[in-house]
Amino acid sequence: MAASRLSRGELINGWLFMAPAIVLVGIFLIFPILWSLWMSFQVGRGMNFTFGGFANIVRLTQDPVFQRALGNTILFFVVQVPIMLTLAALMAVALNDPSLRFRGLFRTAIFLPCVASLVAYSALFKSMFADAGLINNALLSLGLISEPIYWIRDPFWAKVLIITAITWRWTGYNMIFYLAALQNVDRSMYEAARIDGVPAWARFVYITIPMLKPVILFTSVTSTIGTLQLFDEVVNITEGGPADATLTLSLYIYNLTFRFMPNFGYAATVSYVIVVAVAILSLAQFYIARDRRKS
Repeated sequence: MAASRLSRGELINGWLFMAPAIVLVGIFLIFPILWSLWMSFQVGRGMNFTFGGFANIVRLTQDPVFQRALGNTILFFVVQVPIMLTLAALMAVALNDPSLRFRGLFRTAIFLPCVASLVAYSALFKSMFADAGLINNALLSLGLISEPIYWIRDPFWAKVLIITAITWRWTGYNMIFYLAALQNVDRSMYEAARIDGVPAWARFVYITIPMLKPVILFTSVTSTIGTLQLFDEVVNITEGGPADATLTLSLYIYNLTFRFMPNFGYAATVSYVIVVAVAILSLAQFYIARDRRKS
């Protein structure tokens, strides 16, 4: 009996210790999610809104700016994420070679961009890729181009600039995960394959990639989430231009909320497009990466 009363007391004490965290999570996480879901069914400007049912969803299908933002976001995801993860895996394999000198220096140099300030590095890229910036001057002096490339003012090159910027910043971040996973791979497998005459590319495809499968899944999901929420680089480098060529869903939500006449209901609806896209793509990646071996 005493033991049961003691267990009940411990249970009460446990809930009391957890209560402040639960309250804070409820106020700052659960409540905003429920509120935004409710707001996604509201129509109106500013704080004058009323229940509109599925009006905002219908508006999505008729909004060319939203469709352009969605297309740009998907383009960044489809092009940038595979390039970044491939580079991260190749760099991790190269830097995992015990015969490579100054490995620590190279690892630090590649990882450093991801700890740089988002605003600072975006401003640096905007300066470097200006019409008369460092990149154009270097390309002109090498004779690779005959006239400056309008990185920020041309729709195609603006997309290339954004992809370059986020790849530069986040490749090292993903490389660290691959490098940590490679530390746990038995090197005798590579030695045996090398003795059997297996070429380097085959060792990478048939040994390294399967061993990195869980980490690849993790980095692909996190990179998907980050790319679909892309905001900082776009707003600081191109401001979504030129002519909405680099406008993303997150920047469009910001514009709907703060730059244009506030439309909180429609902005909440657009934000749930990101939620649905992340859920679908993440589930698809988990499905593709599932273990197909029969028990």
